[in-house]
Amino acid sequence: MLGDRWITDRTPTKRFPDYTRGNAGEVMADPVSPLGWTFLHEPGIVRGCVDGFEQMGVFDALEYDAEFPETFGLFGGYFYNSLTQSRLFGVRSGAGWDAIDKTFFDSGSQEIPPYVEADWHNSPRHTEKLGVTVGWCLSTPNVPEVDLHKQEVKALRDSRPDLSTLTDVQLLARAKTMQRFLRATFSQVVWCSLGGSVASGIIPTMVGDSDPGAATKLMTGIGDVDSADIAHRIFVMSRQVTASPALTAEFAAGLDGLLDRVRAIGGDEAAAFLANVDEFLYEHGSRGPNEYDPYSWSYESRPLMLVQAIDHARGAADDADPASNLAAGAAERQRLLDHYAEQFAGNPEALGTFQAATKATAVWMSARERCKCNHIRVVGEVRQCFLELGRRAVAAGNLDHVRQIFMLLADEIEPWLADPASFRQKLAEREQDYLALYELDPPYIVNGEAPPLSQWKRKNEGDVETVKVGDVLTGVAGSPGVVTGTARILLDLSDPSKLEPGDILIAPSTDPSWTPLFLAAGGVITNIGAVGTHAVIVSRELGIPCVPSIADATRRIPDGATITLDGALGKVTIDALP
Repeated sequence: MLGDRWITDRTPTKRFPDYTRGNAGEVMADPVSPLGWTFLHEPGIVRGCVDGFEQMGVFDALEYDAEFPETFGLFGGYFYNSLTQSRLFGVRSGAGWDAIDKTFFDSGSQEIPPYVEADWHNSPRHTEKLGVTVGWCLSTPNVPEVDLHKQEVKALRDSRPDLSTLTDVQLLARAKTMQRFLRATFSQVVWCSLGGSVASGIIPTMVGDSDPGAATKLMTGIGDVDSADIAHRIFVMSRQVTASPALTAEFAAGLDGLLDRVRAIGGDEAAAFLANVDEFLYEHGSRGPNEYDPYSWSYESRPLMLVQAIDHARGAADDADPASNLAAGAAERQRLLDHYAEQFAGNPEALGTFQAATKATAVWMSARERCKCNHIRVVGEVRQCFLELGRRAVAAGNLDHVRQIFMLLADEIEPWLADPASFRQKLAEREQDYLALYELDPPYIVNGEAPPLSQWKRKNEGDVETVKVGDVLTGVAGSPGVVTGTARILLDLSDPSKLEPGDILIAPSTDPSWTPLFLAAGGVITNIGAVGTHAVIVSRELGIPCVPSIADATRRIPDGATITLDGALGKVTIDALP
């Protein structure tokens, strides 16, 4: 029975007491599985974050707890950002802790814990080093370390043996070798996020309010965004289907078993389609919903998700081609670059700052998505090892289903391998408790102590103010463009067919598994997020407007309402209710 504390939960320390769900959903929106946290994330993202902040000059590693570094929190199984850590980045960078708060919180929308200064917070030594880091962020023409990691993690996939031929011990050993890569790749996620925030934060200040959409347009059409390649490949496969009567007939006959049926029909069209499917699964098979957690399905572990994505993309018009939309965004970006270069021509200092910021934005937006892709690719390798162990345990009658293996804690793996039958009831009961966490609504703020789970609200409990015709909701200016359409609320990807071409997708947050829906959507709104989050970056690349950080949008805006979304202003207007 679920108690007041989950088995992997952290305890806030006196040095790092405050945590927030703000921006946390961009990493892990749902409860983290026991094996995901203890085998992947504690040695990976937690330690990698220490490395990243130390490399940038924000902290020394010794300023964190040695056993459980306070880089992130986990309460009720839910992932939290360390607000204390983020505020100290603001303090030591010179931006101020209040500037960091503005990236997490809407004004007056949450009960924000006060910042309490301590003697160790200010550090001239770290401030000096951070100044050097920021200068490098604005001047480097590329980030070769991220590209090198891309080659290294691709080699992990290229060298993957037939996992079915490995012994249990060999499978565990392979999974353990991935832990050092998880730490290294996440350290890059940390400082690429810094680089992106430094550069993109300068542009709005430079362009001012004379053209409200200019700042977002200058971050659009950058190209070389790895996660946008998912949309491009799926669009290409959808066009193969629409151009082929034989493939169209197979999709019309139902999605279950579709790939096997296509293999059976033979012919050049089927062969070309299947070749693209195989290439996609090889390159992007690790991606999927809540992809940081191995308990979640990925394209590789559940190819039906890819088939569903292609099927949905069949409804997109031909002019939804990501390549043409990218070209249009790039052309508009270049127009603005030329315009502001002329405007700043008489001020060499301003011109230099503007050019450095726009170039750095292109470098870091691409790098940020790439290093995340690198990290997820390693997660995918771990997932596949444990799924193979899970399949064997199911065949032997020691697990109810393959994903139940992720209910193990890291220190239970070897005892489980030695005597899996003795864990069967424990893991089944633990999974029931784990699934119960999904029904809880995690508190937005943890201030010094996490409330017991018995005091947490259940999802969708509590009142929110529903919208009225004429209301204007304000979020973050994400991807430029204005569109009017029908609001479609999707809380998950269980029924993507609800979204018709031209509808405005409203979701809690998105990750790459949502990208195929963007192909047909007229625009995107998310409850949480910022200018560097997935929904915004991919929307820019695909040329559709996006407004993140509309608090409780999925609850306040009724499904079927007619709304107008202005991505350049970050505003959503309610035109009519259903």
